[in-house]
Amino acid sequence: MPNNFFWYDLATSDLEAARKFYCDVVGWTYQDNSQGDQSYGIFKVGDAGVAGLMPFPEEMKGGHPVWNGYIAVDDVDAVAGRIKEAGGTIYRGPMEVPGVIRFAVVADPQGAVFLIAKGLAAAPMPQLPAGTPGTVGWRELFATDWEKDFAFYEKLFGWTRAESHDMGPMGVYQLFAAGGLPIGGMMNKQAEMPRSWWNYYINVDGIDAARQRVEKAGGTVKMGPMEVPGGQWVLQAQDPQGAYFALVALKR
Repeated sequence: MPNNFFWYDLATSDLEAARKFYCDVVGWTYQDNSQGDQSYGIFKVGDAGVAGLMPFPEEMKGGHPVWNGYIAVDDVDAVAGRIKEAGGTIYRGPMEVPGVIRFAVVADPQGAVFLIAKGLAAAPMPQLPAGTPGTVGWRELFATDWEKDFAFYEKLFGWTRAESHDMGPMGVYQLFAAGGLPIGGMMNKQAEMPRSWWNYYINVDGIDAARQRVEKAGGTVKMGPMEVPGGQWVLQAQDPQGAYFALVALKR
């Protein structure tokens, strides 16, 4: 679906350790799709790819392992131009993996990084039902000023506001939609967070068992488990290499 998230990948410092961690925690299988000196693997649910795994690009050396989300667009070059005009940053591209994808690594005006991309393969990617364990079920933006950032995404992708929740001292949590039901939320980041950033929630069967798997595999739970509006349970965590991620489940 245009203007919606459709892919995610992890850039990390230790591919083998990260592969084992997420396969143990989430239950993914893994397929190595490396070509030549380009290392890239795919986490899978059944036969469907749901996320990628890659080493740090050279320009990220010394940086922090990070999950990134891809937003589908019809014209990568045109959208990259609009991002730059709106005060965002183009970090890499637009560039192309022949026959696979055209993409650019970008950031919104407050510094949160994401990718814009257009798939080039003839066959569409398999789509798993919403809520399937192992798929990403929620996206969350921690912004310096979420209202200004929402205006950026609204103009760029046509996202719309859904319901909002007053979080007391933490401020307002604003849900957003991309042509249908809400797909994520935005709020102002906490003071100790050094920059604006996107966090991604992976669906699991039960949150307590998932927490145990995170800790057994060497990860660190940073928040939760906690129940959120709608009856779901979430936790936020950090993998052994330092990448932040989150988990969501329908039951505790």
